[in-house]
Amino acid sequence: MAADSSVAQLAGERVDHRFKGLPPDADGLTVGELAAERRSLFTGGFTTPVLALSAEAVEHNLALMEQYADRHALAFAPHGKTSMSPQLFERQLEHGAWGITAAVPHQVRVYRAYGIRRIFLANELVDAAALRWLAGELDTDPGFRFVSYVDSVRGVELMDAALTACGARRPVDVVVELGAGPGARTGARTEADCAAVADAVARTGTLRLVGVAGYEGEVPRADPARVTAWLRELTALAAAFDREGRFADADEIVLSAGGSAWFDAVAEVFAEAGELSRPVLKLLRSGAYVSHDDGHYRHLTPFNRVPDEGALRPAFLLWAQVVSRPEPGQAFLNAGKRDAAYDIDLPFPRVVRSARDGSERAAAGLSVTGLSDQHTWLAVEEGSGDGSGPRLEVGDWVGFGLSHPCTSFDKWQLIPLTREDGTVTDFVRTFF
Repeated sequence: MAADSSVAQLAGERVDHRFKGLPPDADGLTVGELAAERRSLFTGGFTTPVLALSAEAVEHNLALMEQYADRHALAFAPHGKTSMSPQLFERQLEHGAWGITAAVPHQVRVYRAYGIRRIFLANELVDAAALRWLAGELDTDPGFRFVSYVDSVRGVELMDAALTACGARRPVDVVVELGAGPGARTGARTEADCAAVADAVARTGTLRLVGVAGYEGEVPRADPARVTAWLRELTALAAAFDREGRFADADEIVLSAGGSAWFDAVAEVFAEAGELSRPVLKLLRSGAYVSHDDGHYRHLTPFNRVPDEGALRPAFLLWAQVVSRPEPGQAFLNAGKRDAAYDIDLPFPRVVRSARDGSERAAAGLSVTGLSDQHTWLAVEEGSGDGSGPRLEVGDWVGFGLSHPCTSFDKWQLIPLTREDGTVTDFVRTFF
């Protein structure tokens, strides 16, 4: 299942001042024309700071998660909030994704604008205006599949009222969200609460209960034992609802969980789930894998626990330039909070590219101590580098690894997709 031709039309957008880091002399070219020139990120006129996405790493990560889902008999709806990039959605669908997960109505609208036919909304939806729009999408496109969380009787009542008022002709599929425990995020907290929500759905004519879902990443003090225990609660809830006949109107039963930190536990527990009265769509929703990172998910990825299943590769490098060396041990670069994710970890210096000759060396002895809006504060140990070249100089480029992919994508509207040799082969458009 792939997105429609509107994704290809992104190549027709004109390059101009809206897009950070792109060559000034490319103004007026289309994105497709600029990509076809195969410019070098380093010598082709790109300005710093500029965020680059590794073409090789992205392709590796897409293939790895496709293989992982296939191996564990999981359907896959990666969370699109990570990248908000229709081009990456298209690649994820080409690599076997069932659909794309969203968190808010705006994201659903972007997905629909680019032809996504299956959307899982991992959040509650009680906005009347959004529900009116959704009803129109469902009514005019019989092939559109949409599933949303519900976690309260009041929320069900609001959904029903909005859908009834606009004359919705197709019921909206919903799954009861099981909360991850006291103090966690959304989700009905007990089995009784979940049953009350399911009863409320059954009283409507506008909603159809098709399964249960939740997010194990919110389990308090998460560790393998606690996460596994909660996932078993989720599968037990699905089995209980099925015995009670609550999925009588469903063609298949949706069982969904899985962020980017515990999908190994999801795979293990979902494999244990017994047969139900209808086919079960075991839906994994991990999203950060597409770019991975050099911080948060490098430490949390389940592939650290199951190394025989492979390893993701960090795909981001934020290139910034040294603009000041005002005192020994201190350098300032021209990237800051407007350019780099910093909500979890500060950027990680990975490589230095000499402004004198283009040679590259590992960023040994460099560390980021802080970010201003447009400056990186870089501590420089004397003698940093490989020991043979000059110390860090004004004009040098430094490539930084980033932590937390969602925030990294969020700061850039058009991201060069770059080969290992620096050749820019395409541009990834984002819509936040």
